[in-house]
Amino acid sequence: MKESINNTSPAEQSPWAMRALAVPMTPTTTKTAPTAQEQIQILPLNMLATFEGHPFKVIQDDNFQKLVESVKENGVLIPAVARPKGDSYELISGHRRKAACQTLGLEVMPVIVREMTNEQAVVSMVDSNVQRENILPSEKAFAYKMKWDAIKKQGKRTDLTSTQVGQKSWSVNQVAEKVGDSRNQIQRYIRLAELIPQLLNLVDDKLIALNPAVEISYLPKKEQEELLSTMQSEDRTPSLSQCQRMRKLSAEGRLDMDAIFTVMTEEKGNQKEQVKFGIDDLRQFFPKDYDPQRMQQTIIKLLEEWQRKRQRQREEQSRDAR
Repeated sequence: MKESINNTSPAEQSPWAMRALAVPMTPTTTKTAPTAQEQIQILPLNMLATFEGHPFKVIQDDNFQKLVESVKENGVLIPAVARPKGDSYELISGHRRKAACQTLGLEVMPVIVREMTNEQAVVSMVDSNVQRENILPSEKAFAYKMKWDAIKKQGKRTDLTSTQVGQKSWSVNQVAEKVGDSRNQIQRYIRLAELIPQLLNLVDDKLIALNPAVEISYLPKKEQEELLSTMQSEDRTPSLSQCQRMRKLSAEGRLDMDAIFTVMTEEKGNQKEQVKFGIDDLRQFFPKDYDPQRMQQTIIKLLEEWQRKRQRQREEQSRDAR
């Protein structure tokens, strides 16, 4: 039988712990407001299971510490949402609030219990978490993929006129609702779910940008592992153009360790040595009416003359040495 009360007596709770349970019965937010058939319940934390496959991490950073202080001072202002599952409950939203309560030593928290199908639960879980700040690319990747899969199951079309492409476009558009990313961006994030964990960590750490990572995601897992090995041994990360070339070689069946090494050890455009001069550095050597283009032409002409002069000097030195 499911519990919905706190077994700890008020005398055993500290004043701020009691405030943590003092939630308004008519929440001001509509996202978690209970319906007429629902009510806020005070549930034991040990009966609130983490959502299966939950893609969002509870990172104990500065924002989490602020949440802990808020719960300590004001209580859990917005109840969590959970659904019945067996003899306990599965959290839909409120994983960070639960962690904050655990940090403070609380044993219970306010929760709205809501009946949901698996697909409804996934969509609600993603929509309620993806609005947070500082979400990692890996979190978006698996969250969007989970929502995409759930929506495909929810709205699976059985009519003969719907095509696979049309179904995919429709479901991706549904994913885009309420998440703040464009349809194309969502498709890019979903591709990241195909990366091996080590490469996905590099995306989270901002060592590989989103677009190169998307290109890498099309490589088979074995080729991704070989790429990772080359990146580690050569201490390099691939550019977008390098990733595009490796994807093409892979599609042609020509991407092996040697090919990966060749592509990865090529000099990138932004790695070539350059000599730069500011216009103000050069202005003192030219008449005032010279524009930048004319200055450049003059510099090249003088360098060519200097090169020819050096060549003549080398030839003269060579004749004298005979």
